[in-house]
Amino acid sequence: MSRSFFVTGTDTGVGKTLVTAALLRRLRESGVTVAGMKPVAAGAVAGPEGPANSDALLLQLESSVRHPYVLVNPWLFELAIAPHIAAAEAGVVIDTDRIVKAHEILRASADVVLAEGAGGFLVPLDARRSFAELPGLLGMEVLLVVGLRLGCLNHALLTSDAIAARGYRLAGWVGNCIDPAFARRDANIATLTEMVAAPCLGIVPWLPHPGVGEAAAALAGAATLRPV
Repeated sequence: MSRSFFVTGTDTGVGKTLVTAALLRRLRESGVTVAGMKPVAAGAVAGPEGPANSDALLLQLESSVRHPYVLVNPWLFELAIAPHIAAAEAGVVIDTDRIVKAHEILRASADVVLAEGAGGFLVPLDARRSFAELPGLLGMEVLLVVGLRLGCLNHALLTSDAIAARGYRLAGWVGNCIDPAFARRDANIATLTEMVAAPCLGIVPWLPHPGVGEAAAALAGAATLRPV
């Protein structure tokens, strides 16, 4: 049976895209068929199939099959701003049916689907909905990327509580060392390991020029995401 995961983070800029791509590569290189997805993205660049988001292009690249871009990223907005603001300025409402249909196609083609959110867990889709609805809508387990810097304990515990409050399964978390000067990093990691009710899949070291290969090497726990 295939598995599908929603990758969220403790904040924006904590390395969700790097970790998602690294998990895709680690699983793919272990023989698991994988598909990456960015359901909603804001910030467009020129891509081989037209306007695209750079994060979504990376997830497309790290997937086992190069799916059409529109499946990888069903909703794309030009400006790199909060998605609900971008949607309002574009005069559209984010239709989750488009996301559901794309996810169904990807899931039918892969053992594991990894879908990266935007910003943190409760980033709005509009005035009534947030990204927190997507795991329930798509039948996903959740993975949490924790940006290891001052304040990460509060952000991680608040996010894990919000995930649990919605009845979702937190399948694991990844620590990403985004601040090389973070004091007592190991003590903070120990606290997260003790207090977050999910296994740690790995700690990505601080990298001056982060690469998918280096990050993938740190994620030994990715094996727990394999289909059962």
